[in-house]
Amino acid sequence: MREYLLTLCVTAAVTYLLTGPVRKFAIVAGAMPEIRARDVHREPTPRLGGIAMFFGLCAGLLVADHLTNLNEVFEKSNEPRALLSGAALIWLIGVLDDKFEIDALIKLGGQMIAAGVMVMQGLTILWLPIPGVGTVALTQWQGTLLTVALVVITINAVNFVDGLDGLAAGMVCIASAAFFMYAYRIWYSYGIEAAAPATLFAAILMGMCLGFLPHNMHPARIFMGDSGSMLIGLVLAAGAISVTGQVDPDLMNLYTNSERSAVHQMVPVYIPLVMPLTIIAIPAADLILAIVRRTWRGQSPFAADRGHLHHRLLEIGHSHSRAVMIMYFWSALIAFGTLAYSVNAGAMWIVLGVVFLSALGLVLLLLPRFTPRAPRWAEAFVPPRYRRRGAVAALQGAVQAAAGEAGEPGPGESEAARTPVAAGVSGVNGATAIGPRSRSAR
Repeated sequence: MREYLLTLCVTAAVTYLLTGPVRKFAIVAGAMPEIRARDVHREPTPRLGGIAMFFGLCAGLLVADHLTNLNEVFEKSNEPRALLSGAALIWLIGVLDDKFEIDALIKLGGQMIAAGVMVMQGLTILWLPIPGVGTVALTQWQGTLLTVALVVITINAVNFVDGLDGLAAGMVCIASAAFFMYAYRIWYSYGIEAAAPATLFAAILMGMCLGFLPHNMHPARIFMGDSGSMLIGLVLAAGAISVTGQVDPDLMNLYTNSERSAVHQMVPVYIPLVMPLTIIAIPAADLILAIVRRTWRGQSPFAADRGHLHHRLLEIGHSHSRAVMIMYFWSALIAFGTLAYSVNAGAMWIVLGVVFLSALGLVLLLLPRFTPRAPRWAEAFVPPRYRRRGAVAALQGAVQAAAGEAGEPGPGESEAARTPVAAGVSGVNGATAIGPRSRSAR
């Protein structure tokens, strides 16, 4: 575990330290596109954050190659080299797109080529665990097609969800954390060495996302761009392919009395098939809905719009930060809920916990305008927006400023000038509402 943590920390540190210089380079290179209709940010923001993430990936693999235990992954498997080859190719395509905005079909072709490069070097699905049937061996062309399809779907799912500050990096970090715990359990609890590459990929992916997030949280100073979103999508897919297609579920049955017992106790047949899908459940759902929505309208499936899940959260009244946190919540619930079920499929508390958290998530979705207020004794320790009196004062100042810009009299000029402000702020215990403005303000 210590070597994995060291690899994660080195990857995060390199990514974090390089993101600042990469931001300056992106500004000089002109990788700052104009604000588009579907964008939610207000100022042009540099892209190319994927450059720092790629060098973080390289640093993580380099450190792991020189560690005693992790070095065996490189000696006994060609998967790390396959990952690096595919990642370098998809990263170059992403850098070109961040700068020149290449055609969507060209990017799709590049994604398929990157997946093919990994397949040629051994990172492919060899068999599938199918419930009720067992382990089914795949032919070479079946494994190739399935691997390419999984890589392309995962890359585009992550790319589609990259619409708010810190959203894609945070969701992928949550997914990779759950996947790391699952793969680590297979590797060290069951002694199955085929799960070691997937465990390493998940640790490095967590480091890439954690190192980039401080620069990408709202308000973001830099975007990862397609060079980053496609890169982390490919790394996520590589770990899923390694576990699903390389780890033989029959080996896990040796640690239980029978296959039936294994299914009920460890779920070795279902989880390797389901876990890679749960880690991208939210992005994949967004991808499917986007394709259906655009096709129904007669548009290209790759035509960008403002109909994604995070856009809908903003439209119903959630703030930028709250919309991101809600997406984090659902991603963590699905990923870690599946992980808990894989450990103990018969525990009722897991089902009840997932049901309770799902209900809590629905309540959060239905209360977009709810703003928590700290108790009066704790107001000195929280930001001003969570203080009852501070929130009212800030709102009054904002209304007065808006009235001044609209040409209305100031608060000291007449009683009529103070009326919109006094009438516009009302409520109990800090709950506020802004009333209609005067005709001149409109």
